[in-house]
Amino acid sequence: MAIASMAGLAATIIFPAAVIYAGIMDLLTMKIRNYLVQIVTISYFVFAPLAGFTLYEIGWSLAAAAIVFIVTFGSFAAGWIGGGDAKFASASALWFGWEYALLYFLLATIAGGLLTLVIIKFRAMMLPASLYKYEWIVRLQKSESGIPFGAAFALSALIVFPQTEWLAAAA
Repeated sequence: MAIASMAGLAATIIFPAAVIYAGIMDLLTMKIRNYLVQIVTISYFVFAPLAGFTLYEIGWSLAAAAIVFIVTFGSFAAGWIGGGDAKFASASALWFGWEYALLYFLLATIAGGLLTLVIIKFRAMMLPASLYKYEWIVRLQKSESGIPFGAAFALSALIVFPQTEWLAAAA
């Protein structure tokens, strides 16, 4: 098996696993740890050249990630998303490059909006007594807790990733 195929295969395992873990952790704890952002970022810079991505493609991926960072940092500054969400979205955007970054961001925006509506509806309901033993559910119901947008970014990443060149690199 060639190095490019092995790198592509590793990337198709590591990136989705990290994204799923980040989305679940954000839903459960309202936090995306820096080490997850670092794994997503470092993995990209390790696997992209090994999988055959050119410096040109990597550069455009960096540009796309920078734009996502600017938008998500502005959203963080406005209080709409958390800092971990902004960092995670930017790191994930690296993997989609210029070609898919907009789709990733738009799908995350739609998923985040739907998630917000569901959580607002959930917060308007009385929580059954049996659910009070789950700290994360109690936290989600509190209006001051915010919305775990990392889950929306994770869902969007999982939808867009199979469309990218990474699967071709793994073949």
